[in-house]
Amino acid sequence: MPRISTLRITRSHKIATAVLVAAGSVSAIAATGGTSEAQTTATRSSVSVEPVAAAGIPTAKDAAAKKAAQETAAKEAAAKKAVAARKATAEKDAAEARAEKQAANRSTERKAVTPKKFANNLDGWIRESLDIMKKKNIPGSYEGLHRNIMRESSGNPNAVNDWDINAQNGIPSKGLLQVIQPTFDAYHVKGTPKKLTDPVANITAAANYAADRYGSIDNVDSAY
Repeated sequence: MPRISTLRITRSHKIATAVLVAAGSVSAIAATGGTSEAQTTATRSSVSVEPVAAAGIPTAKDAAAKKAAQETAAKEAAAKKAVAARKATAEKDAAEARAEKQAANRSTERKAVTPKKFANNLDGWIRESLDIMKKKNIPGSYEGLHRNIMRESSGNPNAVNDWDINAQNGIPSKGLLQVIQPTFDAYHVKGTPKKLTDPVANITAAANYAADRYGSIDNVDSAY
């Protein structure tokens, strides 16, 4: 009896042990499977995944690169435009400087032109005197000069009055418009010869004196 009882206990223990082992295996499998799932999830979470553009649709990174390229191109275009503008300005300034220089050269050439030539006769003397008088703002006309010359000297530049009061005082009137030396010296027009009987010097000095005394040689109709 005791032997049989011992045999039964042994079988019961085996069955119980088998059940426990089976249960432990299932738990181990479950535990093992759960751990793998968690590890996989953790591994996936640690990987950085960049966005992939769909067909024909640029990503934000592509858009930023495109914008940067456009800005660079715009800056380069602006720089080229600025260089072109400076070059154009420099060329314009150079052209204006050349034009001014050419104009100055032409002006110099004009100034260097041979002075006007006048005939060496009464008509020429009067015309040359009028040209000088115009530059010196001395009033008078061809008619006024000619009329007074013909009355005073008949057109003779070497005429000398040796009988009037001036002659008696030792300063005779001389030249086309019969001018005395003190008057000639006082009203001599710069640029003309300092010679009393020089036709042009005599006319311009007389006209200058008449302008001061009478307003113009045109207003003189007698001895003055």
